Amino acid sequence: MSEELSQKLHTVLVANRGEIACRVIRSLRAAGIRSVAVYSDADADALHVRMADAAVRLGPAQASESYLDIDKVIDACRRTGAQAVHPGYGFLSENSRFARALEEAGLIFVGPPATAIETMGDKITAKAAVSARDVPTVPGISRPGLTDDELVAGADEVGYPVLVKPSAGGGGKGMRRVERPEDLRAALDSSRRESAGAFGDDTLFLERFVDTPRHIEVQVLADTHGNVIHLGERECSLQRRHQKVIEEAPSALLDEVTRQRIGAAACDAARSVGYVGAGTVEFIVSAHAPDEFFFMEMNTRLQVEHPVTEMVTGVDLVDWQVRIAAGEELTLRQEDVTLTGHAIEARVYAEDPAKGFLPTGGTVLGLEEPAGDGIRVDSGLRVGTVVGSDYDPMLGKVIAHGADRAEALARLDAALADTHVLGLRTNIDFCRFLLSQPEVVAGDLDTGLLDRTLDDYTATPAPEGALVAVAMHRTEERWARVPAARRGPWDVPNGWRVGGRAEVWTRLDSGPGSAAVTVGLRGTPDDAEVTITDATIGSTAEPEVSSRHRARVARDGRSLRLTVDDTQQRWTVVRSTAPRSSDTYWVAGDGGTWDLRLLPLIDSRIHDAGMSDGQILSPMPGSVIACFAADGDEVTAGQNVLAVEAMKMEHSLAAPIDGVVRLNVTTGEQVPADHLLATVEPHPSTPDPSTEESEGEGNA
Repeated sequence: MSEELSQKLHTVLVANRGEIACRVIRSLRAAGIRSVAVYSDADADALHVRMADAAVRLGPAQASESYLDIDKVIDACRRTGAQAVHPGYGFLSENSRFARALEEAGLIFVGPPATAIETMGDKITAKAAVSARDVPTVPGISRPGLTDDELVAGADEVGYPVLVKPSAGGGGKGMRRVERPEDLRAALDSSRRESAGAFGDDTLFLERFVDTPRHIEVQVLADTHGNVIHLGERECSLQRRHQKVIEEAPSALLDEVTRQRIGAAACDAARSVGYVGAGTVEFIVSAHAPDEFFFMEMNTRLQVEHPVTEMVTGVDLVDWQVRIAAGEELTLRQEDVTLTGHAIEARVYAEDPAKGFLPTGGTVLGLEEPAGDGIRVDSGLRVGTVVGSDYDPMLGKVIAHGADRAEALARLDAALADTHVLGLRTNIDFCRFLLSQPEVVAGDLDTGLLDRTLDDYTATPAPEGALVAVAMHRTEERWARVPAARRGPWDVPNGWRVGGRAEVWTRLDSGPGSAAVTVGLRGTPDDAEVTITDATIGSTAEPEVSSRHRARVARDGRSLRLTVDDTQQRWTVVRSTAPRSSDTYWVAGDGGTWDLRLLPLIDSRIHDAGMSDGQILSPMPGSVIACFAADGDEVTAGQNVLAVEAMKMEHSLAAPIDGVVRLNVTTGEQVPADHLLATVEPHPSTPDPSTEESEGEGNA
């Protein structure tokens, strides 16, 4: 940014949180601009608050009373002297009322005009606007106020299968694919209900379903002087429930001619609404006809996946957003934009793929983020960060750049192997699984590929090294508690016995889909014999030893340098601080992160969180949003009893058995994971009539 503009725009408030707030603050700092963070009570000690030059509390954790409160954000600007607001993405970033309120307050919105937000925020008006510029759109019926009868009547002309889509909102909410005419009315009813609940608007339209669709989007920049350019495309086809997981630039599908055509169409879409700033125009392309593309929508903000564009173009999009907002003219021309190499991004979420991707939470007990050639991490985490249920579960992104796609893929996989968030489960292991799929390696993608691979995924079990590291960590902890002067044969907890040393056993649940494992240590941390077996100690059966090793361990800060036989390994082991999971050890190294639960040596049987006999436990930390049965109601197995919501995901919990419900919570109550929500008391057993004597015939 020029010195003149940095003097004119000296303070910018970042109206967001987490990794995007941190990322914006970094660009502001590089430009010599003072940054102001805002925060809720849940984020008082967050990384973005620590990074900013100043910070203002907005309110309690609930977003509607903090990050979404327009008056509080504007007041924070007045209190800190901020002249402009960068909204990041999410929250108020596509709120036209917010853009107008800033303008009325004499503040600069680092984003497009309110009119552009409004037009592109409604899919029907957006489609009409870009069509006027000859941007190709998916064949369909899209005008305001369409009735069910009109939609049904027009569906045959559109051609089945059709997509029922809400005019407002996004993220796949309210969207329905309909294969047959007889299913359309039911889909319309369902879509209207969900759309009204999610967006306050039940307006629908129809589009033809594009066979084997790929999601390709184009980054555009537009200034206030009439200049519009594009910075190439991103492939975003790897998504689950219409939420992107892996993104890359450029797309492996497009040739150079199509790349120029789709880029020009994106620029025309931006011109159709007088767009200003950074924006993304999304297209759908059939994998079978890559030279045909159709406009879907325009996101009038920075996208989560913008780093892959930055890495292949060398353009700092946030810097240009601020420049344009300050009135500077684009110095980049279309011919100046070149795509160098390939970049791929993985989104890191606080969710458990082994349990249907339920949101997770907890305190970050340990954090290791990758670095190296071509690696970038956009993260809002630090050790001590509490990940709760108030906000979106995305924690950050890991991005890799390479000379070509193969190198970028390899670098991203290696970077994810070196990404460790101890204290909560994440989707990192699943991302590595996805990157290894043959279709992904070949670039043969479509929007349904991820869902088709889900049944093939199982969590990677903890390797022997992780199990030994936990056992050695526990032994090393015991030794550390004994002063060196007292380390006699009767004081050191090493299993020493007259005539030799006995084994000290540690039994661990090694993760979903894996059997419990028992690790025996005989000796000291400096020299131990390690025995690994699947047997339960105390059983009458002779343990069948799966492996034996020699091991020694030395502490290196928070890490353990573990030598097993002649191989040196590095592990980080921390014990959970959560009251209900203090017997859980988090271990990171050797390409993964695992939480290993300490089990009793004699009885190692444990129950999965969620249901045990008649108990209904919360599978995640969150809020009870609905009770479908009242205390004392009769229920049958499979009947929904409660619903818990966390991080924008709703999870219904059903009765595990027939019986009478006893509720332990009320609607609106915040609950931790594994909290007892309700118990279903079974009916008293009824004798089998065939086993009873018949009255009057007993002495016949």
